[in-house]
Amino acid sequence: MKRPDPPSGAGHPEPPRLPRDSDGPTFAEPWEAQAFALAVTLAEGGYFSWKEWSAALADELRAASGRGEPDDGSHYYRHWLAVLERLVAAKGLADPRALRVRKEAWAEAYRRTPHGKPVVLHPSEAE
Repeated sequence: MKRPDPPSGAGHPEPPRLPRDSDGPTFAEPWEAQAFALAVTLAEGGYFSWKEWSAALADELRAASGRGEPDDGSHYYRHWLAVLERLVAAKGLADPRALRVRKEAWAEAYRRTPHGKPVVLHPSEAE
């Protein structure tokens, strides 16, 4: 990955704060924490600004509302992930086809995995 020149800090909102409750950071699923961390890391690396991220996430949330999706927070990180996928593709950080193939491979892997067993994606399945 070619590292872009970091954007100027002027006029850019701060990164989001880590969601937490009295016991510490809170995410419903591990992938939510991973998506959160990846977005923070890419923004801190200068691949996109927080202003750009915030606008893209706001657009995604408006579109979801327009599709009639519930506004109860239950799909927030799905929208977060959708924005992350779009931005990394738009910035040339990941190939959209490769993202789609990987997502489909994981979906197939979890469909064939017996309940309670770890989902395993073999390297040959992700190509």
